[in-house]
Amino acid sequence: MQPAPPPQPAPAQPGMPAPPMPAAPAAPMPAAPAAPMPAAPAAPMPAAPAAPMPAAPVAPAAPAQPKHQSTPEVRERLAAVGAIAQAISAEVQKVIIGKVHVIENVLINILSNGNLLFEDYPGLAKTLMTNTFADALGCDFKRVQFTPDLLPADITGTNIYDAKKGEFTFKPGPLFCNLLLADEINRAPPKTQAALLEAMQEKQVTIGTVTHKLPAPFIVMATQNPVEQEGTYPLPEAQLDRFMFKMSVGYPDRADEDEILSRRISRGKDAVDVDVITDPQRVIAMQQACEDVYVDPALRMYMVEIVARTREDPRVLVGSSPRGSQALLKTSRAAAALRGRDFVTPDDVKAVSELALAHRIILKPEHQIKGLESGEVIQTILREVPVPTV
Repeated sequence: MQPAPPPQPAPAQPGMPAPPMPAAPAAPMPAAPAAPMPAAPAAPMPAAPAAPMPAAPVAPAAPAQPKHQSTPEVRERLAAVGAIAQAISAEVQKVIIGKVHVIENVLINILSNGNLLFEDYPGLAKTLMTNTFADALGCDFKRVQFTPDLLPADITGTNIYDAKKGEFTFKPGPLFCNLLLADEINRAPPKTQAALLEAMQEKQVTIGTVTHKLPAPFIVMATQNPVEQEGTYPLPEAQLDRFMFKMSVGYPDRADEDEILSRRISRGKDAVDVDVITDPQRVIAMQQACEDVYVDPALRMYMVEIVARTREDPRVLVGSSPRGSQALLKTSRAAAALRGRDFVTPDDVKAVSELALAHRIILKPEHQIKGLESGEVIQTILREVPVPTV
């Protein structure tokens, strides 16, 4: 009867190995998967997004770089264009004070080989600015004062009978020059204004059956007064569309006007001596150099979208034509070249959009009555169109 107690510790011995059995697998089982499982995904998961996230903005820039990487010769030419343009601007600023942005826009227009319309109040140096640019450019300059009795032949020229030769010979008019100032263009009748259409677009004049090419470069700079409408003839839309830019000069501020008087006292005369910076051949070379400025395809679509929205805007009766798209392309390239760059940025397009497009659209009458300006429509479109990243 004494051996009965020894078997009772025997059940206690199976209970003793039972705790170590689950403890042994429990320690390695969670430890083995827990260590590699979180560690393996945890390290690559943040590292994978962290690497591409900063690389994403750089990735588009890397392939885009070779697209507009120009040859050293092209970059050198464009740098020269920027340097010459700055020299011309500095020379014009001797005469026109406090209007650096206006002078730059005129230079952009010249580099684009386009025509320019100044619309502003009397006495704001519209004519003086044109004369000064003609002197600095070293180009052949002619001025025509448009009056109600001016005839087309007075501008283009005409065939005159030569009694000695017994035949008609062509006598060129003032249109045959490099830079033509059409002063107060809206004072001439429509038939005289129309005499400029072919010259402004095709750079030629047809007299009878003979076509005469105009000298290169050929640029028309016209002025008109927006307040005196008595006895004037508003420019038709077809002629407005042939102007690359329509812009104003604006009043000077007090400091600039004081500087105008100070310089006049120092000179002791009205005339200002302007040095010749360039010549016609160099101007042509500068215009051709602008053709090497790179335009990204995304920027081309940006220009197309801006122009297309002028046709879809509910406030607009007539939107811009494709000539407006070409004007954006040419002037944005010229703006880049003016700064010595070999590629166009969205800021270049924005800077020229209102000047190049506002005069090409016609607002609906109800919005004209409310006082809405075409420039406001263009600015609204610029705010709405997404800007591409190039």
